[in-house]
Amino acid sequence: MRKENTMERKDFLKKGLGLIGVSSLVIDACKKDGIVNNDYSEDTAIDESSLACTRTPAEIEGPFPYPGGEIKNPLNRVDITEGKPGTPLYLTFIIQNSNNGCTPVSNARVDIWHCDKDGYYSAYPQSGYLGDIDNTGKTFLRGYQLTNANGRCKFTTIYPGWYPGRTTHIHVEVFINGKLKETTQIAFPDKTNHDVYATAAYAGHGQNTSVLNNRADMAFSDSVASQLVKINSFSATAIYGTSTIKIPG
Repeated sequence: MRKENTMERKDFLKKGLGLIGVSSLVIDACKKDGIVNNDYSEDTAIDESSLACTRTPAEIEGPFPYPGGEIKNPLNRVDITEGKPGTPLYLTFIIQNSNNGCTPVSNARVDIWHCDKDGYYSAYPQSGYLGDIDNTGKTFLRGYQLTNANGRCKFTTIYPGWYPGRTTHIHVEVFINGKLKETTQIAFPDKTNHDVYATAAYAGHGQNTSVLNNRADMAFSDSVASQLVKINSFSATAIYGTSTIKIPG
């Protein structure tokens, strides 16, 4: 699995922007999530039981993994916010063995990292709509947890923002006994993205106009069904979601 550095981020953002012209909106007539009835692309109504027990698609690691590699990340914690503002997100991960009938994987190390509400990551200097910001030495919105006997672990964070060329996402790596088993990314329903970015907390950056929806994103265009967070509860003050990741045991 190759790593993506800061320069590579610029390259894949340009490629991602190129997908916009060929994308199309998919209108959800069912509107099963009960959040807001709006006419834009929706991926929420996915029946997880219909998904085969196959490995979650691998994705590139970057941008901005923990300096020195995620396995050296010392941030074993549930709450990764470090005071960063944004809509609270309570995220449960379920890790399953795709080689053994999707049985739960206990004691798996789950590392996550994502950008803040304005599209900036910790630990690196970056450019964005707020200008150049140097977050070197900072550790917000990244950490790891170990799964319990049911293959589950939980994180308290904030809903991620976005940056040009990508739809909303969280980076994930899963280790078993110190060995990397999966590098992937997870997405959020298009409607949830839209509703969150319409709130006052995210109004400064506003809606993502660079990528129309998950199906136009460079990472999720061919695999969104298996990488989409299931939204269990949505409100202006808290979002609860679940992500199931299937790894080769």
